[in-house]
Amino acid sequence: MKNLQLRKATIADDGFAYQTRKAAFCEYVEKISVWNEEEQRQLHQQRFTEHDVRVTQLSGIDVGIIAMSRQADCITLYQMFILPEYQDRGIGEKVKMLIIEEASKVKLPIRFQVLNVNNRAFAFYQRLGFKGTGENNSHILMERLSLSIYFRCIFQAPPNQRGDRMMRKIFLLMAAILL
Repeated sequence: MKNLQLRKATIADDGFAYQTRKAAFCEYVEKISVWNEEEQRQLHQQRFTEHDVRVTQLSGIDVGIIAMSRQADCITLYQMFILPEYQDRGIGEKVKMLIIEEASKVKLPIRFQVLNVNNRAFAFYQRLGFKGTGENNSHILMERLSLSIYFRCIFQAPPNQRGDRMMRKIFLLMAAILL
């Protein structure tokens, strides 16, 4: 998908970002609660001003948003929404892969949470290598380590905890392909 890009959101994107969030997320919120327009707008405004918000564009058309921040120990993803009419085209996967690539360059894991009623999103993230790390009343906590963290765990472990040589060769092959 060569014509996909992420651009930094500006204040002019605020309305689009909120409408995208509502269009893609409202049905899941309503499975566990009530979509309260005022509360949702306040939450949106907080995230829009505090986080790194990017607009997903496909062939110059705004089709989604992503909000994240980078801390010393991880990249936290707060939201990723694609307009419903653009879903199931591989856009979300490509966006996630761009974030995974960005996290790998700085050798940080990606962390986020997904509503526990959003089975579709949970399955999507699992396909991309994210693992559940816990849960609370409404969300499943997820994480994906960068390849460099996997390698550090394998090659800095004592020899008897490294696993067999074949596993190390597989990781090296994966690194060569992905990096």
